[in-house]
Amino acid sequence: MTEIGVKTEVISGRSLICLYFQYDPVIVSRLKNIDGSHWHSGLRCWVTDNTDENRKKLKSIFRKDTTCFLYSVQDRIKMKTGSERPVSLLANLDETDIEKIEQFRRWMSFRRYSVSTIRTYTEMVQVFLRFIKPENAGWPLGDNIQRFTNEYIIPNSLSYSYQNQLVNALKLFYREIMRQEVARMQLQRPRQVYKLPNVLNKNEVKRLLQGIRNIKHRAMLSTVYGCGLRRGELLNLKPQDIDRERGLLVVRLGKGNKDRVVPISDKNILLLEDYYRQYRPVTWLFEGIKKGEQYDERSLQQVLKKAIGVAGIKKPVTLHWLRHSYATHLHESGVDIRYIQEILGHKSTRTTEIYTHVSNRSIQLIRSPLDDL
Repeated sequence: MTEIGVKTEVISGRSLICLYFQYDPVIVSRLKNIDGSHWHSGLRCWVTDNTDENRKKLKSIFRKDTTCFLYSVQDRIKMKTGSERPVSLLANLDETDIEKIEQFRRWMSFRRYSVSTIRTYTEMVQVFLRFIKPENAGWPLGDNIQRFTNEYIIPNSLSYSYQNQLVNALKLFYREIMRQEVARMQLQRPRQVYKLPNVLNKNEVKRLLQGIRNIKHRAMLSTVYGCGLRRGELLNLKPQDIDRERGLLVVRLGKGNKDRVVPISDKNILLLEDYYRQYRPVTWLFEGIKKGEQYDERSLQQVLKKAIGVAGIKKPVTLHWLRHSYATHLHESGVDIRYIQEILGHKSTRTTEIYTHVSNRSIQLIRSPLDDL
């Protein structure tokens, strides 16, 4: 049974409901149905606004779930220790497992894995080790991965990519930390799913961007689309990364810790200059409320969500759709696939070639036999 600790905090005059629990993608997916809920990196927990409506939603979500138990963090801490301290998110793991996970985290930090990869891999290993109890990390894998897939991943409708990432995480953990030789059959990946990237047409992108009144918000989404950036690449930009004279934008330490340069249009540069004159960022090109503080990625998602609503777009658009749309529109305008590969920062053209399947450049020229009847 997953225990979810609940307490309230007041941060910058804002009352929040804080939820502490061992990472569980099913619980996270349910919390995402509550507007405004998000992971708070400072408090190290999930939070949502402390309102009557949200309290009712939380009770409704977990009332009928017998696999979860909600308790008051303040009451539990006072009862156990008599003093306030953080609740351990690894409470159900023994000391050996906890140390191995921390060792895994330190090893990945030493090897300079990205913060998001470290978080994802350690959380996945944690969930897996909790599942196989009473066995621990030192036991051979056996058929535990297959059992975890059949009894946890599939019943909870977790995605192909989650299962594939789990294989990556466990392969790395058992090889580097546990020093176990894992048979290939034990780490079989799920059958590959071939999905086309989701894209917006040019008119939809135009409506989305033109409907944004806040110049910072318009500059952020315009730069994502206009340069084909990932979310982290946008938030890591600094003012000096724009080379106006050459019409280039320098993307530093993108995916795979690689630098690259991408073309940036004069229209995009002018928009960024107007934004810069108004906001005067100190460290990052796009900063939060506090000067020198990087813009929050979840706030960026809210910016996109609002823009979608204003534009009247009914599709479930994510930020990555703008990157997909950029690549597809480049291909439709005749740009060579090898240039698109370099701009997007792909290792292989095989990754980039997927955009040829959603581009209209060739498909729209095909005449249907129905027209000849």
